[in-house]
Amino acid sequence: MSRREITEDDIESLAVGAWVLGTGGGGNPYLSLLNMRVLYREGRRVELMPASDLGDDDWVGVIANMGAPLVGIERLTDHQTIARAARLMEEHTGRRFDAVMGMEIGGGNGVRPFMVAAHLGVPVVDSDTMGRAYPEAQMTSVAVGGLKPCPLTAVDVRGLEAIVETVPSWKWAERIVRKICVEYGSTAPTCQPPRTGAEVKKWGIHGTTTKAIAIGRAVREAQRTHDDPVAAILSVEPGRLLYKGKIVDVERRATEGFLRGVARLEGMDEWRGSALRINFQNEWIVASQDGEPIAMTPDLICVLDSVSGEAVGTETVRYGQRVTVIALPGPDIFLTPEGLAHVGPRAFGYDLDFRSVFAS
Repeated sequence: MSRREITEDDIESLAVGAWVLGTGGGGNPYLSLLNMRVLYREGRRVELMPASDLGDDDWVGVIANMGAPLVGIERLTDHQTIARAARLMEEHTGRRFDAVMGMEIGGGNGVRPFMVAAHLGVPVVDSDTMGRAYPEAQMTSVAVGGLKPCPLTAVDVRGLEAIVETVPSWKWAERIVRKICVEYGSTAPTCQPPRTGAEVKKWGIHGTTTKAIAIGRAVREAQRTHDDPVAAILSVEPGRLLYKGKIVDVERRATEGFLRGVARLEGMDEWRGSALRINFQNEWIVASQDGEPIAMTPDLICVLDSVSGEAVGTETVRYGQRVTVIALPGPDIFLTPEGLAHVGPRAFGYDLDFRSVFAS
């Protein structure tokens, strides 16, 4: 077995790196980080394991918080409630989890599986189903693989608990659980459909927690040594610099359990005189420079604070921020025709054919 114990310093780096991979969404990881600091100071510890170490029949819980990131600033994350979503699934299925993993590595959802693992006493699998953050349940590798979209659990700090036992498709799973989420107040800790070890090994996007920790460690080290943290990210990830500028306008609204809107930027340095517009639905979806699309999902559009190198979320972006926009390559599974049908720009309502920043 090649498990390793995750240190408190690893968690600090994970929070920074998962925020970068969140592409604006997944929820600000700061509150999840605070929860993990509390759990570790109580003496709890969590191990990370590769998917290859799973037995084919192992039972894996898939953890995520659902909702509009803006609401997460007011409805604070707590580790007991997200753990309850997993325990409710165990009670419903009659099986204890052998491990847990994230639905997405992005933002706070990159840290939440560790909160659950600390309660359940199981390891976290170094995999997820998005390789970033996406806003909807059908935007996953397991949905592309046609795996079963149910059951799902959704809970609330007030004691509200729901189990969605049967749905005909992933889009129906998204619609039903989203309605529950809205009634809860546009945020809900969930346990997504459990996966077997064989399913995780075949359809998971692997090594993403390790990737997030590496990104976060690079940013934190650059901050410590007063080096360029954006360059540090690009030294550990095959990304591309797209734009530097200042936020000059933000339109943002929480609706139907999502945070939707547009951020507008005015160029700086070599981009002076050029404008950038980024549309978002929880995450940054399409970036257009002077009216021409230059980056789009499933490539990762990452908006970073130009000084700290830390990510700027769609719920925290504000007028006057100096930011640097980079692109990172998306997971291969989403670059297929079937993958693009789930997460390409048309899946978000944009009449655009996907064109990768990294196309040769």
